[in-house]
Amino acid sequence: MSITLTFHGAAGTVTGSCYRLDVGKKSLLIDCGMFQGDKTLKQLNYDSWPFDPKQIDAVLMTHAHIDHSGLIPKLTRAGYKGPIIATEGTAELLRFMLPDSGSIQEMEVERLNRRNQRRGLPALKPIYTQQDAHDALAQIETREYESWFEVAPGIQARFWNAGHILGAASIELALAQGNGKPMKLLFSGDIGPENKALVKSPEAPRDLDILVMESTYGGRTRPKLDPLQRRAVLAGEVNAALSAGGNLVIPAFAVERTQELLADLNKLIADGTVPSVPIFVDSPLATQITQVFTRFLNAEGGVRTPTPQPFAAGNVRFTRTVQESMEIEKVKGGAIIISASGMCDAGRIRHHLKNNLWRANATVLLIGYMAPGTLGALLDAGERRVRIQGDEIAVKARIRRLEIYSGHADHDELLDWLKDRLPVRRGLFLTHGEVEAAASLRGAIAGWKEELSAITVPHIDESYRLDGKRPVRIPPDGAPRRLDRYAEAEALAGHDWHNDYARLMLHVQQRLRGMEDDAARKRLMRKLQRMVEAAPK
Repeated sequence: MSITLTFHGAAGTVTGSCYRLDVGKKSLLIDCGMFQGDKTLKQLNYDSWPFDPKQIDAVLMTHAHIDHSGLIPKLTRAGYKGPIIATEGTAELLRFMLPDSGSIQEMEVERLNRRNQRRGLPALKPIYTQQDAHDALAQIETREYESWFEVAPGIQARFWNAGHILGAASIELALAQGNGKPMKLLFSGDIGPENKALVKSPEAPRDLDILVMESTYGGRTRPKLDPLQRRAVLAGEVNAALSAGGNLVIPAFAVERTQELLADLNKLIADGTVPSVPIFVDSPLATQITQVFTRFLNAEGGVRTPTPQPFAAGNVRFTRTVQESMEIEKVKGGAIIISASGMCDAGRIRHHLKNNLWRANATVLLIGYMAPGTLGALLDAGERRVRIQGDEIAVKARIRRLEIYSGHADHDELLDWLKDRLPVRRGLFLTHGEVEAAASLRGAIAGWKEELSAITVPHIDESYRLDGKRPVRIPPDGAPRRLDRYAEAEALAGHDWHNDYARLMLHVQQRLRGMEDDAARKRLMRKLQRMVEAAPK
């Protein structure tokens, strides 16, 4: 029986997690995530599927983050009728996250189409709608951790706590073989770090045939802090930001990161370590997700907390409506604003950045992973001018960075996790990491030959046969690649032509403004015009 694994996302990049496993005549998806980052990668979300959704028999979910779940409504709208199998925590989060994602698709496309209409460009359609997302929820089924269940005849699966967010799982698969001994596969999902604020440390089985492992923080280590030390570091950043006189703006993922921050901030305020200032949680999704976390407090596989009511305090204000969000603009200083998205590439956070980035007394605290090409990555890299919703913004605010709230294991923790999974007899695939991160992790484990077989870093849409002693890459069938090698390299490096175009426009504007007179400006513009006209079409 043939067994084939194809990497339709999270290959050479962190987002778009989607792996297709073909076992004989059965076809499964592990995750169905949305690409995030620059426009070249995001375009893949709009493109046709590289497989027939109607031929998929089941979808297994590692967790609810949009880069792992965000294309489920697109899949079901295209004809997928099978089950979407997840843990209870993941299922509960998806009930809010997928409709929210659909709403964002509609709003973003509506805004873009208004611009396109003025420019004479054709209108776009959203990837899916809020109603599509609601329709997809009917196909979700839940399973408990560490309990085997049948996905299809000859295919068994079970979930293991991945320690990443509420409900996150590594997925173990046992595939029946003719010799009576099943082939054992493990998809790590996103692996959480030790001493995470709200969920317990990861667990998973050992002694595997095939392991598909994330590599997000390959090559990068973080300080190993206990909860008291973590809160002390946060207190230092908060007090410094408030002393500067402006607002503290924190882009944060609505799921887990916002709740971790609230729990620690409320503990610091209760202890008198930081002043009791207004904390605005400006994200309808984060408000809903916080309610989910509250329901899972101290439940099996649920949420651990530093205080009995970690998310509720008199100074915390959850905003739902657009009007409530706009009211925050009146606050010029002395407040903490937590808003999504965590990478600054969508949602209400962009409004707060437009309102605060140009203020020298404001502080922006980056606390999570920033995919290449996102606004958050540009701020992290020190860009002094950025474009937000078409407007040029001077970056005068203090840009600070904290790695202590990452939901991912760092380099050393990934190595420790992998050691506990050995032996891996047939092959290890490193995914869900940028090229440099995967290469760094691969280099660190290249000498583990006794208990670790072939190590592969796949490209997007590459397929491998798994039913031999080692994975064997299947040559392309001649179908056009969704990303040619050049576009893939540019996109994964985080500087595709869209990013270069935005940077060029900012530089041209700055140069024109700095010239001494209009005659010099016209000469430069004529020179640029001649270069454009001479370029090949």
